[in-house]
Amino acid sequence: MSRRRQIYEGKAKILYEGPEPGTIIQYFKDDATAFNAEKKGTINGKGVINNRISEHIFTLLGHIGIPSHFIRRLNMREQLVKQVEIVPIEVIVRNVAAGSLSKRLGIEEGTPLPHTLLEYCYKDDALGDPLVAEEHIACFGWASQEEMQDISAMAIRINDFMAGMFAGIGIKLIDFKLEFGRVFEGDFSRIILADEISPDGCRLWDIETNEKLDKDRFRRDLGGEAEAYQEVARRLGLFPEGVSEVLDLNSERKKRGK
Repeated sequence: MSRRRQIYEGKAKILYEGPEPGTIIQYFKDDATAFNAEKKGTINGKGVINNRISEHIFTLLGHIGIPSHFIRRLNMREQLVKQVEIVPIEVIVRNVAAGSLSKRLGIEEGTPLPHTLLEYCYKDDALGDPLVAEEHIACFGWASQEEMQDISAMAIRINDFMAGMFAGIGIKLIDFKLEFGRVFEGDFSRIILADEISPDGCRLWDIETNEKLDKDRFRRDLGGEAEAYQEVARRLGLFPEGVSEVLDLNSERKKRGK
C-alpha cells in the first residue's frame, strides 16, 4: 500500500492519511522518550513489536465487546485505524503503586493497591500532562459526564481482561495508560478505545522475579530494553519464528529501502 500524506508525528508514532475517508495509517517508530521527551533514545525493533502487541490486545478486547479504532495490521510497522477525535484525557489504570504515584504519595513501589485506581491527566505536552480530577474535566468540557462513565467502565473492563491475560503468561500488570476517541455517526458520537497498548504504556513485571519488562528499563537506565519488549512478545506467542529473526529481517528490508 502506498503511503499517503503525513498528518501528524508524535513521540512514538506517525499518522498518515488512510486509503479511505475516515481512516488513518498508524506507523510505529523505534524512537523512545521519557520524562515528557526530556530523555530521548532508540529501542531497536520496538515499533515492530509494539505494532504486533497492540494488534493482539486490541483484537482480543474486541472479542469481549470493547470498541476501538483498530481495523487491521497492514505490515510490520503499520496499522489501519479509524479516524477519531481524541478525548484530551489520558487514563492511568493502577493496580500496584509505582512510578509517579509512589513519588507523589510516598508509597513504596510494588505495594498492591486496595482496589484498582483510575487517574486522569490532561493531554498537553507543554504542561507535562498534568493530573486532573473529574471536576476539571467537566468544568472545562473536555468530556461529558456520560462519556466519562463510558471511559471509566471500559477502563475497568480492559484492566480486568488484561490483568488475567498477562497473569496467564507470568507477568504482573502494574499499571497502564489508555486513550479514547470519539467517532461520529450522524448527529451523535460514541467513545471508543484509541492509540495503542504496548510495553511503552504499560508497567509489566515478571511475577516471580519482579523484573521490569517495559519502558521503565529505558527511563531508569537499566539496559536490556529491546530484550524486555521481545520477551513480552515471545510470551504472548506473537513471533513463533523467533523475535530476533523477525527483527533482523525487518532491518535488512529497511536497509534495502523496502
